[in-house]
Amino acid sequence: MAEIHGVLAACQALGVSRATFYRARKPKEPRAARPTPKRALSDEERQAVLAVCHREEFVDRPPATICATLADQGIYLCSARTMYRILDAVQEVKERRKQATHPIYVKPELCAQAPNQVWSWDITDLKGPVRGSRYKLYVTIDLFSRLVVGWTVQHKEDEHLAKEFHRTNFIRHGIRPGDLTLHSDRGAAMVSKTVHDLLLDLGVTWSHGRPHVSDDNPYSETQFKTLKYSPGFPERFGAIEDARSFCRRYFHWYNTRHRHSGIGMMTPIDVHEGRAEAIYQARQAVLDLAFQAHPERFPKGRPKPPALPAPAWINRPKEQEKEEVA
Repeated sequence: MAEIHGVLAACQALGVSRATFYRARKPKEPRAARPTPKRALSDEERQAVLAVCHREEFVDRPPATICATLADQGIYLCSARTMYRILDAVQEVKERRKQATHPIYVKPELCAQAPNQVWSWDITDLKGPVRGSRYKLYVTIDLFSRLVVGWTVQHKEDEHLAKEFHRTNFIRHGIRPGDLTLHSDRGAAMVSKTVHDLLLDLGVTWSHGRPHVSDDNPYSETQFKTLKYSPGFPERFGAIEDARSFCRRYFHWYNTRHRHSGIGMMTPIDVHEGRAEAIYQARQAVLDLAFQAHPERFPKGRPKPPALPAPAWINRPKEQEKEEVA
């Protein structure tokens, strides 16, 4: 472009200065090797500095502290800035101690295709009558039907209370060995040996989310949000009996009257007890009659009710998502 229209016109069109243009065309001269300053430390002296930094008393101290401590002992090796440069050259500026290694937590991948295959449980706080007082609400929900299969309000989070809570739920719903996976986060009661021993004795598989990953337990988290944003949920409960009374009414409504968007706008109890298909067909019959009476009111054709409940996933594999899209 510069050869055809000239350098000035080309630079104006591209929005760059002529100095930048000429500087870019000029080959860069190789830089001469920087000579070693006369005041630089020798290799032996640099190794001596590193050896001091690796001492147990200095391994977790910054160079400024090391230099000050050595000065108090009548020793001078180098300045704090030089010590930083020496440590940086061997990539030891940030941390020179052996670092703790944390276990690698596997991402849970669970799928519930029918009721009583995967349950999720968690514990949340309910505010008591005065500031700082808390009651603990234990809730277990079925992933497929969204039914709250059990709940209890207690004064504290305790592994023995959790054990009896689960035992009652398993008996009430007739859980047999090998049928159920119980999922939770990594709270103290959730990972306790007391609870794990019970699950092992009853043939229930346990599953835990990864630390600090709320998406690994989304069904329980969503259920708690629905609870705390429901009409009538108080700022505080006057006593534990008030909390239990409220939860008794709420969970009865949630299981029997709440039409859940995640299960085709059906109630959890209907899905859990196997009435979803019949309800879907009845809704379709109503829509068919409406379509036959006034087809002009349905420009997109025969209407359909909300879809039947689909398999519920925690961390659906990407391969599954691609297959469904295809």
